[in-house]
Amino acid sequence: MFGIDVFTAALLPSVLVALVGGFISFISPCVLPVVPAYLSYMTGASLDDMGARRGRALLTAIFFVLGLSTVFLLLAIGATALAGSIAGFRQWFPTISGIVVMLFGLHFLGIVRIGIMNREARFKTGDRGGTPFGAYVLGVAFSLGWAPCIGPILSTVLAIVAQEQSMSRGMVLMGAYAFGLGIPFLLFALFFGASRKLMTVLLRHMDKIERISGLLLWTIGLMLLTGQFTRISFWLLEMFPSLQNIG
Repeated sequence: MFGIDVFTAALLPSVLVALVGGFISFISPCVLPVVPAYLSYMTGASLDDMGARRGRALLTAIFFVLGLSTVFLLLAIGATALAGSIAGFRQWFPTISGIVVMLFGLHFLGIVRIGIMNREARFKTGDRGGTPFGAYVLGVAFSLGWAPCIGPILSTVLAIVAQEQSMSRGMVLMGAYAFGLGIPFLLFALFFGASRKLMTVLLRHMDKIERISGLLLWTIGLMLLTGQFTRISFWLLEMFPSLQNIG
């Protein structure tokens, strides 16, 4: 469309993985528990008053998501640029990225522990709570500070991004990841009361969520290693010929 091959049916499996990866990052042990505190700080209200300030909570959450999305899109640009600079080794990308992602999966399953993945670097943003600009800065700081903790999932998406020939396609994938991570923040801000109850339920099953995430990562790594993403794309085109009109 318009002479620009950005989104095609072949990209659908990768977009789905990036989208699910963003959501898994949101419900990870290092993100989900701190969401209420972040929303309270961004809104400039106590947790008890959040329900009455739904509009302001949503506004600041939008700017927070924009902040973290900015960093993720810059990472996509960097990943595709780096991949382009070492294009001679592109044939090794699926093998190396597949093995690394499978290792990340084993980390989540508790079979192999990678110490750095349990850390986070916190950035002080000053006394900017309660303003959209402060929420944007906090979003930038969040995406940078929590990168080691959500690293296995983020790195999985970046590995897929690096295999794309087009920077714009890579940004579509990272945009899907940011969407999967950011939309739950917006829903949490909009329905704060109900979301806190849901969070309580999720926190009770965090060990199971982490293991399921590890199994998914290991499976994605195996798919990267064996080239299954390409096969799935061809299968989709055979099953749904109308998808050929996309892109």
